[in-house]
Amino acid sequence: MKIEIFSDADAVAREGARFIAAEAQAAVADRGSFVMAVSGGHTPWMMLRDLAMEEMPWKAVQVVQVDERLAPAGDPDRNLTHLRESLLSHAPLRFEQIHAMPVEAPDLNAAAEQYAQTLRSLAGSPPVLDLVHLGMGPDGHTASLVPGDPVLNIDDRDVAVTGIYQGRRRMTLTYPAINRARRVLWLVTGGEKSGMLTRLKAGDTSIPAGRIRADHAVVLADRAAADEQASGLKTA
Repeated sequence: MKIEIFSDADAVAREGARFIAAEAQAAVADRGSFVMAVSGGHTPWMMLRDLAMEEMPWKAVQVVQVDERLAPAGDPDRNLTHLRESLLSHAPLRFEQIHAMPVEAPDLNAAAEQYAQTLRSLAGSPPVLDLVHLGMGPDGHTASLVPGDPVLNIDDRDVAVTGIYQGRRRMTLTYPAINRARRVLWLVTGGEKSGMLTRLKAGDTSIPAGRIRADHAVVLADRAAADEQASGLKTA
């Protein structure tokens, strides 16, 4: 796992955009397309707006969701709301290139399988995503893989529905889908993440984030998040 430290969240977002653009260019050159999965959060939305200023092969890009809250369309709790605002308003990306998790469906388990089929149609069977962007919570969760949820134990499905966490059920990519990806990009910002970043770096599998493969992962962190172990990390 490669970890780089930047001065603040803005700098992390800018570097994340540059990283994604480079991965996209390489993927399109090698395979003709680039399929990336995006998580929610303030810094990621900044990163996606910055991405609009990078040299991106937009016509060959497909965007899927890492996770989504079960909430009505347009709700500010929905990651999709901010994802569309960040990309469609700033980048030459078509509406249909962003693939929404069907969290408004009456049968959520069937909807999760429907989204897994979407992934297969975009990235093969089993789907191999080109890049998965992840964040991490102060409790060590990533995506909607949260401590104690049964979804942590799923090993035969790529998409699943969780229990209630912070007032909402969620749909999420599972470990198999994430760990199959060619590249994982972590964005970790804020002092409340410092202890968990230490545990992530150590490969602590007792936290959900620690069960993500490290051999193809890059972590971009700000100084606040990296405070506990800054001496052992590269500062950019």
